[in-house]
Amino acid sequence: MARVVVGLSGGVDSSVTAHLLQEQGHEVIGLFMRNWKDETVTLHDECPWVEDSNDAMMVAESLGIPFQVLDLSDDYKERIVDYMFAEYKAGRTPNPDVLCNREIKFDIFLDAALKLGADFVATGHYCRKETIVKDGKEIHRLLAGKDGNKDQSYFLCQLNQAQLAKAMFPIGDLLKPEVREIAKKLDLVTAEKKDSQGLCFIGKVRLPDFLQQQLKPKVGEIVEIPENLEKLKGHDGASLEEVAAEMFYSPEDGKVVGEHRGAHYFTVGQRKGLMVGGSPKPLFVISTDVNTNTIYVGQGDTHPGLMRAALLIKHDEMHWVREDLKLEIGEEREFDVRIRYRQPLQKGKLISKEEGVYILFEEAQRAVAPGQFAAWYENEELIGSGVIS
Repeated sequence: MARVVVGLSGGVDSSVTAHLLQEQGHEVIGLFMRNWKDETVTLHDECPWVEDSNDAMMVAESLGIPFQVLDLSDDYKERIVDYMFAEYKAGRTPNPDVLCNREIKFDIFLDAALKLGADFVATGHYCRKETIVKDGKEIHRLLAGKDGNKDQSYFLCQLNQAQLAKAMFPIGDLLKPEVREIAKKLDLVTAEKKDSQGLCFIGKVRLPDFLQQQLKPKVGEIVEIPENLEKLKGHDGASLEEVAAEMFYSPEDGKVVGEHRGAHYFTVGQRKGLMVGGSPKPLFVISTDVNTNTIYVGQGDTHPGLMRAALLIKHDEMHWVREDLKLEIGEEREFDVRIRYRQPLQKGKLISKEEGVYILFEEAQRAVAPGQFAAWYENEELIGSGVIS
């Protein structure tokens, strides 16, 4: 059997992960990642990581496995937090959980585990791994979790073959209620603990609060764009490049309906926090301009400014989990695509051109934002991903 280091987060999923590996006869070591030291961003005076660390330690004691705390806060700040702030400041919408898995859990954390003599690293993700042999070479397939409501393969969309080779996902074949039932039978302290809604391994920190404490407020205008604006009308014969292009607005395209405290706090599709009333339908953010500090909004969740039929990913932002299935320039192929966690898979065609890879959807997608990750699947296997331009 193997030596496996489990990333114990202080939650029920990683707790049961450690137990299942024990049952399989593996030597299990629990490792908690401390990713943040700044306690000024906590909510309700709660310590963002000590409680989780204590729960992880109690689980390790219950299971009788070694436990250590690994301080990765400097690396996390450099690789995740600084990048995240830079992206939001530039008006893009990054996904810190995808980055955390690529840069922290399956890079720095993996290296630390290997130094402990680990053969594998295991996490409590709801996804599965399958290894096949193709042309005499091992290929690791990243598959969706059996629990359709909890499938977390999207968060791992930036992993490569070397990282997957060392990864284990023991709860990928289980449903969430089954995981909780196992924890209850073991009388683990995490059995009834709510799932984390905060940033990856930081603890009880909500992203909006985090951003507002790190990026300075700046008053700007909210401009409402009418849905009958000429540039929003579909035009027959438009090229793929034109269909995929991000729409840009100016204040002259609409009317000022309010003020905000910073365009970098908002993202496309957002409704909460606008604090503007009086319109027949709810207002949604359809675009932000951080250079002029202007937010553009539209009425209703079907406003044409919210919808895009295609998007572009530049070649240097493309990542193929399955490198053997990479599209060459001039090739195209149909996949199932999602642009955010838990979004139902959407039919789309990937078209590789000189300037990048376009994704042309069968149906226009709502709230496509630059900086988001698009991930594409073939049946239940995640094939690749990329950052939307």
